[in-house]
Amino acid sequence: MHTAIARLDEPPQLAAVGIGVHGPAGHVDVFSLPDLWQLHLYSYDADLTVDGTEHSIRPGRVGLVPPGTEVRYRYRGRSEHLYAHFRLGTGGAATSIPVVQQAGPELGFLTVQLQQALAAWPHTPSRAVAEVWGALWRIARLTPPRERSARAVHPAVAAAVALVEARLTEPLTVPEIAKTVGVSHNHLTRLFRAATGETVVGYIRTRRMERARHFLHATTLSITAVAASVGIPDLQAFNKTCRRELGASPRGIRAARPVQ
Repeated sequence: MHTAIARLDEPPQLAAVGIGVHGPAGHVDVFSLPDLWQLHLYSYDADLTVDGTEHSIRPGRVGLVPPGTEVRYRYRGRSEHLYAHFRLGTGGAATSIPVVQQAGPELGFLTVQLQQALAAWPHTPSRAVAEVWGALWRIARLTPPRERSARAVHPAVAAAVALVEARLTEPLTVPEIAKTVGVSHNHLTRLFRAATGETVVGYIRTRRMERARHFLHATTLSITAVAASVGIPDLQAFNKTCRRELGASPRGIRAARPVQ
């Protein structure tokens, strides 16, 4: 698979957003953008060559081409696509993204994001940047790696973590989580420990306490409200858990908040 290496930890520096119209002036275009990435959301059939690698463009596919890369399009008539041209930062983690891939069920979301970026550009550039950045992260998650490394997270573990994060304020049990993500209780326990080094129950407790510490430090919510917001509405149990996991009572944690 022909891929591009992008770093998405920082928002893109947007240079242009628009609708590209090709084909009427000629059926072949050969060009590059020396300093800019190209993001295209296609709605037509065409042939594309990127640095000598051939790709088929079909409606619903999305393209991401790095700066300085020569592209050769062969159109089959009038061809329109949504596009964004931008620069990316050099810091943060590197993400491998296919140069051309199928948007699949994300097509509608990507279309709306780029249309909203187009509507915001150039009068509200910060909104346009936010929409394009969100689209880039969505595109980066379209195609999973062909080979999962030994450290890659099992889908059931990823689903379990997402469930815990979404329902941290609610009662949670391992059997319920396992049933929701489609594996047995014991299998989820084994997978989770292999992936995170801790039990599901331990992870839930850790995340609840991290959230509790944040709320105690960063907000003026009552301790009762904080306890409820992390799924431990019993104040006595919340107090004991804070002392055991965080080393102090809720009031003590709040009093020791970092100086801003």
